[in-house]
Amino acid sequence: MITSFTQQNLNQLCNEMASRDASFTGIISVYGYPPFWSRPNTFESLVHIILEQQVSLASALSALQKLKERIGEISAENLLALTDEELKACYFSRQKTVYARDLAVNILNGNLDLEELPLLPDDEVRTKLTAIKGIGNWTSEIYLIFILHRTDVFPIGDLAVVQAIKRVKNLTPETSKERLLQIAEAWKPCRTIATLLLWHEYLSRRKVK
Repeated sequence: MITSFTQQNLNQLCNEMASRDASFTGIISVYGYPPFWSRPNTFESLVHIILEQQVSLASALSALQKLKERIGEISAENLLALTDEELKACYFSRQKTVYARDLAVNILNGNLDLEELPLLPDDEVRTKLTAIKGIGNWTSEIYLIFILHRTDVFPIGDLAVVQAIKRVKNLTPETSKERLLQIAEAWKPCRTIATLLLWHEYLSRRKVK
C-alpha cells in the first residue's frame, strides 16, 4: 500500500507522532511544526539531490543556480550538451559530473521514467533509482520524502537526522547506527514524519544559535 502525506495533514500527523513520543512534543512546543518541504518530480530535482550529497545545502543550491544560469532549463538534453569543463565551472565535482550525466542518459533512453515512480511502492522506487550510478540509499530516500511525500522513510545516512536523534534522546555520540534504527522502529508507519520533525529541530536550533 502506498501512503503519502500532504500539506493538509502534516500537522495532524506530527501531533499523532508527538502523542506516541514525547521527544516530538518538545520539538513542536519549542519550534512549531516543520514546513511542508516539497520539490517537483523532475530531472532538475534529482540533480539537486545528487548535488546535495555530502555537502552543505547552500553549496548544492549554489551549484544548481550556476547550472541554471548557464543552460536555462535544467533538462537531460541541456545537461548532456555541456562539457566536463563547463560543468566544473558550475561547481560540479568530477564524481557528480559522472552521476548527473548517467542520470541524464537513463532519463533519455527510458530506463528511468519519472512519471512511473509515483505509482510504485517505496521498495520499487528505491530499486529503480539505485540502479543509476551515484544514486544510493540516501538519495533515493530524499526523493521518496521530498518529491513523493511517502510517510514511512527513515534516512539513517543523513547526518542531521542522526545528530538530532542523539540530542533529543540524550544519547552519546558513540551510539550505534543499529541502536538508532531500533529507536526508529517505534515510529513506524510514520518514520518520515519523525524525520521531518528531527530536521526541523536541527535547522531551527542552528538558526537560533
